[in-house]
Amino acid sequence: MKEQFSQTISRCFVNAPFDRLRQDLLAKFIENRLQPEIGLEGDCLYNCSRQDFKDLARTFQAEGLACTIHAPFYDLSPGASDQYIRQSSLNKLKKSFELIEVFKPQSIVCHLSYEENKHGFKQDDWLKYSIETWQELLEIAGQYQTPMMLENTYETEPKQHQNILAALDSPYARFCLDVGHTLAFARTSWQEWLPALTPWLGQLHLHDNMGDMDNHLAIGHGIFDFAGLFDYLRQNDLSPIMTMEPHHEEQLWDSIAALDKLLFDKTPLTSPPHSTKNQP
Repeated sequence: MKEQFSQTISRCFVNAPFDRLRQDLLAKFIENRLQPEIGLEGDCLYNCSRQDFKDLARTFQAEGLACTIHAPFYDLSPGASDQYIRQSSLNKLKKSFELIEVFKPQSIVCHLSYEENKHGFKQDDWLKYSIETWQELLEIAGQYQTPMMLENTYETEPKQHQNILAALDSPYARFCLDVGHTLAFARTSWQEWLPALTPWLGQLHLHDNMGDMDNHLAIGHGIFDFAGLFDYLRQNDLSPIMTMEPHHEEQLWDSIAALDKLLFDKTPLTSPPHSTKNQP
């Protein structure tokens, strides 16, 4: 299958936790020429040595395979009003940014971690502290000319990303549209998110769901409008980095086959019956 879709495989990245690459995924990635988005969640930033990261980076570099990095986000609050929580979040994020020199990634993906129910009553404070955090991290990314991609998760509208990206005002501060998150969590559709953030668009996270849970289904196995999205990209001459985020190997190959059709304008995907959630 990898030969059939080799051109598509070379144009995208696949999510891969660092610990799983060390345990059982590395051989599959090498065999199938898959380019990883290396996830640095969990304790690996504390428990692994710099040499551990160097060894993995050299393996991919020797194979001529590029990578991206996904910084940690669980339990972090980069815009917290509590200075100690904010500093702890910054410290962990910095550990991942310090690995840019090692992995030489095409991007490093981060989460704003804005939640309306939690931060909505103090939006000005959240914005101020968030900008301070991301500005410090952006300085590191800028040294290596590596784009810092700010991904949507629980944000229900694009305003928070617009405000922060406009304030950072840097070619290395970009937006990562996670299509599954807009479908599962946002009150607004990708048709509102993407035009609002097109000036900053740098990356896509591609997975599907039925509009109720963040299931990380294969492309075309849920209700997301991938055909419309890729039409928009073509019409606006946009070529963002693309990362697929399957949770199972079968979903990966189904996603690659679907992405192949989307990229090369083959027989279009036929979507299942759409719900009204997140539709314009």
